[in-house]
Amino acid sequence: MPRISAATIGEHRAQTQERVLEAVARLSRRQGIDAISMTDVAAEAGITRTVLYNYFPDKASLLLSFTERVTQYFVESYARDLPAGASPSVRLGAFIRLQLTGLMAHPHPGAADLSATLGPDAYQQLAAHVAPMQRILCEIIQSGVDSGEFQTSDVTATARIVLAILGAERLPLMDGSVTVDEAAEFVTGFILRALS
Repeated sequence: MPRISAATIGEHRAQTQERVLEAVARLSRRQGIDAISMTDVAAEAGITRTVLYNYFPDKASLLLSFTERVTQYFVESYARDLPAGASPSVRLGAFIRLQLTGLMAHPHPGAADLSATLGPDAYQQLAAHVAPMQRILCEIIQSGVDSGEFQTSDVTATARIVLAILGAERLPLMDGSVTVDEAAEFVTGFILRALS
């Protein structure tokens, strides 16, 4: 009979799921998402593969859960850390810094890597998980357009471009070529110049 490491089964399940997602974060930092196997995740989390499959039936569901966690972390951080009454430029800078900080705290693969790993159906589910981040960014850009601080004819396309630029910083951050501060300063300056 398996040992329960918490006061209730529900708490035990939550702790185990958290261990698994932390294992994914560590492994994705070390070896990249494509190289991670369910066996690797189970070993890193200190559980058997059978236990892992009780929580996540396949790699796609595991990666979707991990991505949902990263998105939730970002949305909560943005809501908590954004200065009240900040200008669109300050809000955009905060968004960029939080995205880059989130990439380091909760490393996740880029869109192309995930698409190849997950397949088209699971990738579409992933898009729904990251939609809140794109909505926040669109709101920031639209507020800048409305105030006259930013200039763009297509807010949604601009948001996609900003997210692509942020995604391009993922590998340099992971390999230590740049720090979060350096990347945030460069990306924020670049995007603000493009929008002015």
